[in-house]
Amino acid sequence: MTDPDRRPDPDALLQAAHDSDRRAARGRLKVFVGAAPGVGKTFAMLEAARLRRREGTDVVVGIVETHGREETARMLEGFEVLPRARVEHRGTTVEEFDLGGALARKPTLLLVDELAHTNAPTSAHAKRWQDIETLRTAGIEVYSTVNVQHLESLNDVVAGITGVQVRETIPDAVLDGADEIELVDVSPEVLEQRLREGKVYAGPQAERALERFFRRGNLIALRELALRRTAERVDAQMRGWRASAGIDEAWAASECVVACVGPTPSATRCVRAARRLAGQLKAPWFAVYVEQPADATRRVEDREAVQDALRLAEELGGRAVSLTGLDVVEEVLAFAGQQNATRILVGRSRGGIARVFPGTAISNRLVARAPSIDVTVVAEREERHEGVRGPVPHLSTRPWREYIAALAWVLATTLGGLLVRARVAEIDMAMAFLLAVVICATRYGRGPALASTFAAVLAFDVLFVPPYGTLAVSDTRYALTFVVMFVVGAVMSGLTRRVREQAAAARQREQRTATLLALSRDLAAARDEGEVAAAVLRHVHDVLGGRLAWFEQAADGEVHVVASRPVGAWPGETEVAQWCAEHGKPAGAGTRTLPGARGLYVPFGAGDRPLGVLGVLPAEEGATLNTNDRQLLDAMTGQGAVALDRARQAHRARTAHLEAEAEKLRNALLSSLSHDLRTPLGSVEGAASVLLREDALSPPQQRDLATTILEESQRMTRLVGNLLDMVRVETGALHVQRDWHVIEEVIGEAVLRIEDRLGDRVLTTHIASGLPLVSFDDVLIQQVLVNLLENALRHTPAGSAIDVSAEVKGRELVVTVADRGPGIARHDAERIFEKFQRGDTSASGIGLGLSICWGIIRAHGGRIWVDPRDGGGAAFRFALPMIDPPPSMDREDEATA
Repeated sequence: MTDPDRRPDPDALLQAAHDSDRRAARGRLKVFVGAAPGVGKTFAMLEAARLRRREGTDVVVGIVETHGREETARMLEGFEVLPRARVEHRGTTVEEFDLGGALARKPTLLLVDELAHTNAPTSAHAKRWQDIETLRTAGIEVYSTVNVQHLESLNDVVAGITGVQVRETIPDAVLDGADEIELVDVSPEVLEQRLREGKVYAGPQAERALERFFRRGNLIALRELALRRTAERVDAQMRGWRASAGIDEAWAASECVVACVGPTPSATRCVRAARRLAGQLKAPWFAVYVEQPADATRRVEDREAVQDALRLAEELGGRAVSLTGLDVVEEVLAFAGQQNATRILVGRSRGGIARVFPGTAISNRLVARAPSIDVTVVAEREERHEGVRGPVPHLSTRPWREYIAALAWVLATTLGGLLVRARVAEIDMAMAFLLAVVICATRYGRGPALASTFAAVLAFDVLFVPPYGTLAVSDTRYALTFVVMFVVGAVMSGLTRRVREQAAAARQREQRTATLLALSRDLAAARDEGEVAAAVLRHVHDVLGGRLAWFEQAADGEVHVVASRPVGAWPGETEVAQWCAEHGKPAGAGTRTLPGARGLYVPFGAGDRPLGVLGVLPAEEGATLNTNDRQLLDAMTGQGAVALDRARQAHRARTAHLEAEAEKLRNALLSSLSHDLRTPLGSVEGAASVLLREDALSPPQQRDLATTILEESQRMTRLVGNLLDMVRVETGALHVQRDWHVIEEVIGEAVLRIEDRLGDRVLTTHIASGLPLVSFDDVLIQQVLVNLLENALRHTPAGSAIDVSAEVKGRELVVTVADRGPGIARHDAERIFEKFQRGDTSASGIGLGLSICWGIIRAHGGRIWVDPRDGGGAAFRFALPMIDPPPSMDREDEATA
């Protein structure tokens, strides 16, 4: 029921405003959902688009697959259709949705069929739903279609029903994030008729479909999945609307059962009753326990009853939920409102104030506060259990000292009052005794406070109320004073106890939050599975102690211990962990499955995928975890499971990236070698065969052929040398042997090495005067210059100029090799130094020269880059650091002498 005095939650209002702004900035998404191909999703989408176009909306077809269906093709008539992008894949041309064209056109509404489609590998995104997210970010409204079997969460369910594993899936979050979902539904009979008429598949394909995927049972099951999934979305929309409108009253659009679990031995009866009722109603159900500060002093049997009830709820298929609050009714109703619960089951309140004042019973308060929810009181047997109240952790373990201290306060007040009895009025002494009672209630709790109250009233009556020395009271007005003192003492002790319990509960929550925060930080820093396991075990051990083991499932499904704390062999019970991993349920001590085991085994996983098991062996033999510890353990293993799944996903991504890079490098190497080795080998083979066949060759002709063989052999030598240099760079085998050199000499030697290949190109050097000695490896730097010069020769036309310069800038020696070739695009300026990258793909070479230059310069602690050149061309520059001052000529002369 909506409380008119209840103010809206400010956080909820802020979140609603934020969500509204975010939705307004993004384009809307409407998804037409079907149970199977052929139900008419695309037809329904086009029909809805026609209505929007009649309303004046700018509607464009991005991509629609007709699958040869004439009715669908006719519906496309009159729409503007974007041209499809043609993508080359494995030697064939594939037509794909043109995302760039859609963004450039930017219509109001875009139709993009087949939400789960997988794009060609060279497309901007791997999946079409990612294209749609990009369109929505750009503010474009999108209509799309999908079948229920493409939802990731239902993939294994559909495979089990149909025997067909669907490869193209979408995350459930994509469908959940849609602004509108429309179910396109037809009966199995109608769909079978469409298949026979050839409206879905043609000829023999339709017959095969009817015998396999489109069997009557499959269609019924898929239809139920589609209806349920759509109903879940509608239910979520209804809850969102109720929350945004501040409506607490339950709407009985669908059934939902909540069982209130309390610290009573009959709590399991309430859980079983809820399971039976939910089964009859085919409704979800929850077992809810509200943890209160006073629960720390509950009897051991009562606390165990709560744990048993929550575990039983999970075993029976319900959801066990633990809440924290001061008012059980308030928390239960708030949770019921969030879940849109229609029925609440509660046990009968026994004893205490509820027996004297029936209106205070939880069931009666629930009925009064929530008239729109059916409240059922579950009958319970009269059971008496003798138990020991658990210790209050924040109170002293020696209560007799507190009683003595409380009586000492009363005694001190009495002695002080006797000294001034003749000079103060009775009412002043009453206030003094009342102050002593308040102090005792504040410091020592209920028992000592009540004892001090009784002692204070007795002392006040005997020593300060006439006639003195007796319990008789001459003035009946003092009776009210005695009552007030008793009431104040009792109330203050109760309030103090409640504050202490709340403080203890707050400390417990703070410790739990701090533990989870510390664990989340360590898990965020974990880089692999081993670090994840170590972090979880360390934090769980700090909280629970005992012995712990981290089990993971191998590829064959067998579990094995990968980490333990303390380090050492785990005492058997692997079969219990195996059962736990296979069934996804806790097992061992404190559970109903294999309770004779020494340890507790808790499964963890990501979604429906099991990842492993955490084994807990308590320090004390036969001990079990309480509810708080179990909840904390579940939260910690949940965080560990998410981190473990993230680590595995990252490892798989790295592996896939490395494999893709290796395949890319292999293909580039094979492609380059096939060209750059075949060409010189062909020249050598041709020249050698002519020399062997032709006997009448003139000396000049023989010399030309021999020169060809020599040049091409040198070319292959340089190619192999580049490959070897690249291997040295990649493996770290490149050793820099520094010495003091003049860069002008190194440039001259590099020019001499390529001089015979300059042809009619003009090479000019510009060396600044007075360049100092620089420490570098002259052989390696000469190789850098040769590679840069060869790169210039390869990419510049005949007759063009090549300029080489050297100068000092700051604390660096900068050398430049500039050409007048086609230049380097800005987006290729960094990539050009990667392996097998060539700016001009028509030029010869395998793309290793610049990568080798990069490795050599980095080994010297320098840097290398390329800049566009004014007037066209590129200027490759590298800088060598000048850290140490060069040796003076006097020192060199002395060393020579």
